[in-house]
Amino acid sequence: MDFATFCAEHRARVEAALDAALPSASAQPQRLHQAMRYSALNPGKRTRPLLVYATGQMLDAADSQLDAPAMAVELIHAYSLIHDDLPCMDDDELRRGLPTCHIKFDEATAVLAGDALQTLAFAVLLPTDPQLENLNAHFKMLKQLTFASGSLGMGGGQAIDLAATGQTLTLAELENMHLMKTGALIEASVLLGYWSSGRDRAEEVQALRQYSRAIGLAFQIRDDILDIESDTATLGKPQGSDLERNKATYPALLGLDGAKHHAQHQLQLALEALRELPYNSELLQQFAQHIIERDR
Repeated sequence: MDFATFCAEHRARVEAALDAALPSASAQPQRLHQAMRYSALNPGKRTRPLLVYATGQMLDAADSQLDAPAMAVELIHAYSLIHDDLPCMDDDELRRGLPTCHIKFDEATAVLAGDALQTLAFAVLLPTDPQLENLNAHFKMLKQLTFASGSLGMGGGQAIDLAATGQTLTLAELENMHLMKTGALIEASVLLGYWSSGRDRAEEVQALRQYSRAIGLAFQIRDDILDIESDTATLGKPQGSDLERNKATYPALLGLDGAKHHAQHQLQLALEALRELPYNSELLQQFAQHIIERDR
């Protein structure tokens, strides 16, 4: 299966799974459930669930084993976008080419929708059979997703980002922020895919951590570059918003060419990490390449 076909088929798969897992739009309270579905099902790249599937497939895990962790990471991502867009945070009115949740509904509903999507993520990841042989794998997945979502992961990274507005960070500080804000959930996506296969070898987990941290940084660098080089229609969100808000970004620190060079460096680190694995990692290699070449 080529990379484009893999992405299209598994994007559709996780969206169907999410549609089934989310409460019906007619269930009470209707407005809250409508907001949850609006934010989780609107058009997206589905990068994180696709990483779950790609990692799991490398290890011959069945898609049915990967559906729950794929949904979980996308639900966490959807919740984070709702909260990031709020007036008290980044104050955005457009996401994925559509009005943000608080614009489409209202601010209180958006906060509650984000909260509910976050808790649903952990609910779908819980094992349905407590006698499962891989109960330890579920524990590891829950622990990793909890860490990635909290103050030492995505939540903390967003706090640092807000505090850093208008400031000049060192490269180490900028990378630490994005390893938390963006990279932690990407790392969780890769590791959830790995543990879903039933494998748990320390050297393989370490190689996948190195891979995911490199592509997490590359993903953010590319986002920063696209904020300069792309346009609002392509991005689905306001182009130039980082510059307008005086955000700490890689182009601001390294220059545009320097940022592109640094993205290539992260790509090479990711590919080097994959070479430590005794598996066919072609899909993950293509993922790394796609991350620094994508246009949105």
